[in-house]
Amino acid sequence: MSFDLWAPRPSAVRLMLDGQLHEMTRDGEWWHSAVESQPGQRYGFLLDDRDDPLPDPRSRRQPEGVHALSQVQDLSFPWTDAQWTGRQLAGSVIYEMHLGTFTPEGTLDAAIERLPHLVDLGVDLVELLPVNAFNGTWNWGYDGVLWYAVAEPYGGPEAYQRFVDACHAAGLGVIQDVVYNHLGPSGNYLPLYAPYLHDASANTWGSSLDLSRREVRDYIIENALMWLRDFHVDGLRLDAVHALVDDSDTHLLQELAERVDALSAHLRRPLTLIAESDLNDPKLITPREAGGYGLHAQWSDDYHHAVHVALTGETSGYYADFEPIAALAKAATRGFFHDGTWSSFRDRAHGSPIPPETPTWRLVAYAQDHDQIGNRATGDRLSATLDEDLLAVAALLSLAGPFTPMLFMGEEWGASTPWQFFTSHPEPELGEATAKGRIAEFERMGWDPAVVPDPQDPETFHRSKLVWDELADGRHARLLALHRELIALRRREPELTDPRFAQLSAEFSDDPRWIRIRRGALVIVVNLGDAPLPLEGHVETLFATKPLVDGSVPARSGAIIRS
Repeated sequence: MSFDLWAPRPSAVRLMLDGQLHEMTRDGEWWHSAVESQPGQRYGFLLDDRDDPLPDPRSRRQPEGVHALSQVQDLSFPWTDAQWTGRQLAGSVIYEMHLGTFTPEGTLDAAIERLPHLVDLGVDLVELLPVNAFNGTWNWGYDGVLWYAVAEPYGGPEAYQRFVDACHAAGLGVIQDVVYNHLGPSGNYLPLYAPYLHDASANTWGSSLDLSRREVRDYIIENALMWLRDFHVDGLRLDAVHALVDDSDTHLLQELAERVDALSAHLRRPLTLIAESDLNDPKLITPREAGGYGLHAQWSDDYHHAVHVALTGETSGYYADFEPIAALAKAATRGFFHDGTWSSFRDRAHGSPIPPETPTWRLVAYAQDHDQIGNRATGDRLSATLDEDLLAVAALLSLAGPFTPMLFMGEEWGASTPWQFFTSHPEPELGEATAKGRIAEFERMGWDPAVVPDPQDPETFHRSKLVWDELADGRHARLLALHRELIALRRREPELTDPRFAQLSAEFSDDPRWIRIRRGALVIVVNLGDAPLPLEGHVETLFATKPLVDGSVPARSGAIIRS
């Protein structure tokens, strides 16, 4: 291994390798050292007259944390997935997972032991929240500072490879959530090396990456390719791409899609890029030959908001525009609710229409996800406020809807545990600022600050862990069986994976509250009213959250029928 470092800011750089110092040679903005190294050796860089070595910006392992020395890591691995042909997004079901709270142990190896549950459930793709190295022992993962290293609390890079290999052996693809729009507040040494950040385009989470620089773009793109190539990952979920500020002729997202598609062709298996975007801009998921960026899919917050409001009646904040059942009908049949319409939350017109020829699977839809649970004041899931009847309807709208469905871990059994915002910043001042800021934010929104959990309190993390003993009990067992049945039905009935917007239509009423979403010859009927909803004509019932009575869908229930 040779050591190459982009570091135009220091005037001198020394490599410390296993306690020995080696002068590095400058070539323009790069520094080089040809000293030989072996896997397992620790190293770091001393900039100018600093006597404390800093970790490698491209470190593949940080055994003692993000402030300590990096470790030379051999990423070769005895893979057993040579016959793995991948999983395309079309027709698939995604399962979103946070490793630290998925199991009591919170590790990759412990998650492997739970893969039979996912196989039995019927999901196709496991989506991991970010695993890159962060400071502390636990957090959501969005405070990462060393993007090339797998966080040690999860088991490090070898455990990650074991996990992906085990997923492929079980028939499951892996999507990795990655964050390229900002870096965490602790352990970010990149600005000491080079102008990675662009303060003038700061976003909600801090300074943006300076995408006008070729080296910064390469830092991002090569990281993405690392997950797909070296760790055999099947796709990436790109966090908050609306926060990527790029005025280049070729947007970073388009360049990334081009490189990933090239790698996919070489590996001869599908590789998927899914964006999280607040823009409602179909350009992201429009093929490049049609003038788009060529990403494969994006999350659909509009569909989530419409489902959430229909089931809970909650209309505060960004939920306000989604109160009428018409919002659910529009989101279900046209993809975006805000497609140039007025957004009261933003106080402006927002979004653009999705071209009708777009495949519906390019939108990832969900009744719950990590953000929509964890960014609530108390991290309460739908199971905290909805009864079993309405939780079943939520499953129906997610898994039988026209888009790629995604479940958040534990949703399939109506987990009773919350999923709260938790951090473990070792710096007292940072931990205190995070806790105070979180509580003040919700107090401004009208919440009692006394009910907002302290993110730095270890119990906030521990109470967010799934309780697996629940699965066999009462409504949990019934909801799990219902999710299995719905996913199996998706695989049997072609209409439920038909990607044509032209096959979609909807009828609805606000009084009484009901909606019928037609998908070809099948109709998803949801009755949110207090009285039975009669079905007209002869129908074949394929699925019902509660048994139909005298040809009617009972109150607070749903069904899939063939008419």
